[in-house]
Amino acid sequence: MKQEVESRFGNLTTEAAVLRRNSIAALFEQEPNRLARFVVEAAGLRLDLSKQLIDATALDGLLAIAEAAGVAEARSAMIAGATINPTEQRAVLHMALRAAGGYPHSADVAAVLERMQSLVDEVRSGRRTGHTGRRITDVVNIGIGGSHLGPQLACDALRYASDAPLGVHFLANVDGGELDRIVTRLDPATTLFIVASKSFTTAETRLNATSARTWLTGALGDEAVARHFVAVSSRPERAVEFGLAADNVFPMWDWVGGRYSLWSAIGLPIALALGMPVFRELLAGAAAMDTHFVEAPAARNMPLMLALVGLWNCHCLGAESYAVVPYDDRLRYLPDYLQQLEMESNGKRVGLDGTLLDHHTAPVTWGGLGTNAQHAFFQLLHQGTRLVPVDFICALEHPAAPREHHDMLLANCFAQAEALMLGRRFPGGAPDARGIDLAAHRESPGNRPSSMLTMARLEPRTLGALIALYEHKTFVQSVVWGINAFDQWGVELGKELATGILGEITGDAPPAQHGPSTAALVAAYRSLRAHDQN
Repeated sequence: MKQEVESRFGNLTTEAAVLRRNSIAALFEQEPNRLARFVVEAAGLRLDLSKQLIDATALDGLLAIAEAAGVAEARSAMIAGATINPTEQRAVLHMALRAAGGYPHSADVAAVLERMQSLVDEVRSGRRTGHTGRRITDVVNIGIGGSHLGPQLACDALRYASDAPLGVHFLANVDGGELDRIVTRLDPATTLFIVASKSFTTAETRLNATSARTWLTGALGDEAVARHFVAVSSRPERAVEFGLAADNVFPMWDWVGGRYSLWSAIGLPIALALGMPVFRELLAGAAAMDTHFVEAPAARNMPLMLALVGLWNCHCLGAESYAVVPYDDRLRYLPDYLQQLEMESNGKRVGLDGTLLDHHTAPVTWGGLGTNAQHAFFQLLHQGTRLVPVDFICALEHPAAPREHHDMLLANCFAQAEALMLGRRFPGGAPDARGIDLAAHRESPGNRPSSMLTMARLEPRTLGALIALYEHKTFVQSVVWGINAFDQWGVELGKELATGILGEITGDAPPAQHGPSTAALVAAYRSLRAHDQN
């Protein structure tokens, strides 16, 4: 597999060398139909890849790579419920969570949606109250990773769709400061907690849930847990052991990965904050992108095109990272979400055949909010020595922003993409009286690639489509790289070591063998901890 991947992209190196000597601006003159070829529309989104440093010949080569890698066959296997996650012996069926039917487990999905509907209606209407009979006013989602990033993104992105006074808060970090920051603003009598953990063994989530329960019962007594806690887990028996009533536990399934789970009952905070109709619209938008991904021809397939251009930038142009820059405050959490989606999925060094790869896989995903980012890291994008492609994302309309603000916001978004492409030259080139060649310092080389992803409005359907687009992009790239996008064994070692070190810190376990640095850190903390307890 690794030799196949290397040889496939190696065949495009000549074309890449030619394009490096060309300019993106010149490609518009050389390819009169460039916009028609490199702009794709689907599910309310418009993806413009014309400012990428790529031409029609290279794109044809990439499409041939996708065909040779078996992307279409892998997509069909995923939809059919085949075991495409072989290291965990699992199917991958997150698309079934947002489909109207026709997928394996559709009946189970529909049943959980009905249960969600009942809880959401009861809480939002005030029929379900807290232990003291007062109405629920705040929801705290306790989860981490996939049980946190997706729901937080959706709740913030769709905040203008909310028609209820429910406050929704997200407790993820095991740092006690985050717990304190959240609960000090809340009333135990009016707070509902959602413990979202697929395995119900995630250490950070368990500790946060235990501390939240202590905070609640300290004010209301142990009996209050039944009215103030619900859970989402694929191991409901563990939630019951934790002290939750069985009818307060919503199921997940092994065929849904954590970072692909916001469409499941993990999306409860979205439904509670925004209402079940909004949640169903979010699902519908993702389903529309699913249909496009399955049915659109390769050269007009938005997820496939986005994935292939990303592969081109990595393997043929040498980009080691790419930046995601949403020009919309409602998408401030999108870079964080995509970091987990792409780097936890495709940050792999071993192929499906078990051999070490001799090519790179996932680039580093990072980014920030425009226009803030322009005054932070854009200097490196324009004049730095590294090639960093950029995904610009914006909505052409805004439900609340004054017109002059939105005009300036989008002007900056469009201008930055053009500036990256064109660069800027200054006449001169000779040092001035101070010995400074100011022209050299001011010049920007240009030819920096970017994509522009736009939508008329950021609403539930377009947000669902946007998230599904990047899910499918991630999947396509994993197929071409010959890796498993649906496991994450790399996070295990640190968690196991942390459990052992925690025992040493608390005195529940004898000191273990560590490197000198770790041993010194543990000893220093134990000493300080013992002093504080005396």
